[in-house]
Amino acid sequence: MKRIMILVAVAALLGGCGRFGKKDENSSTSNRIVCISKQYNEIIWELGAEQNIVGVDLSSIYPTSIQALPNVGYHRDLSVEGILSLKPDLIIHDNNVGPESVMRQISELKIPIKTFKKDSNTIEGTEALIHEIGAYFHKENTADSLCKILDNQMKTALENAKQYTDTPKVAIIHYGRIGAGKFLLMTRKSTAAKIINWSGGKMAITSEKGMMPLSAEVFSESNPDIILITDYGFDKLGSEEKIMELPGVAETNAAKNHCIYKVWEHDLVYLGPRTGNIVMNYQKLLHGNAPIQ
Repeated sequence: MKRIMILVAVAALLGGCGRFGKKDENSSTSNRIVCISKQYNEIIWELGAEQNIVGVDLSSIYPTSIQALPNVGYHRDLSVEGILSLKPDLIIHDNNVGPESVMRQISELKIPIKTFKKDSNTIEGTEALIHEIGAYFHKENTADSLCKILDNQMKTALENAKQYTDTPKVAIIHYGRIGAGKFLLMTRKSTAAKIINWSGGKMAITSEKGMMPLSAEVFSESNPDIILITDYGFDKLGSEEKIMELPGVAETNAAKNHCIYKVWEHDLVYLGPRTGNIVMNYQKLLHGNAPIQ
């Protein structure tokens, strides 16, 4: 009964709009698109195809102009009401969405949904994804240009990496999720590890999972030369001094040498059109102590 009442309430929220019965997911017929993917959104904005995007998820904050749009919440904690309040006629997402009950309700309401198929865990896969999204939004020429820029920047970055003789050990605390004496750390299996490796560094945490909650003791024993904390967590803690007060941090080489830096989460958790430039920035950080802007 409760579920029926929710669906009735959602139907009322639609206000009689007939768009939600459409099965067409063609971008040219979609005037109000909600896109739930920070990677997709960055590519869409870089393509200049954002005109019909009316809402994004909470983690989509690049480029800065995207933050002017309403957000529908964290991509793994969505609500039907939040999405439908924007009256979308298309929802784009990358399958990293939830909860399942919400996505099931949306599916039952026949709202057109689009996901892109290309695997973007490599530079080649990322370029394929850019081309796929570019074709979908009729921005093929721009997609070609973005991929050429990415190729050239990655070529320069990899050539630059040959000059470095040091290989600093890097620990990345994701989102500053610190509690109960544990850190949520990115590992050698994460996308961030690719950025760090291309930049001439190596990951301090070598787990087989992409991210791991680990104790302060384990963190300290990994003894990173550089500690990176993603923006939300760094801002929450407020300063390098506060970070150094955390259990296990002060004993590391990074703390002793004041090599603790704020970084942008969206630069590290996916590959995209800016990855080559991001790698070059991290080369400056890892080998020249130049903070990420």
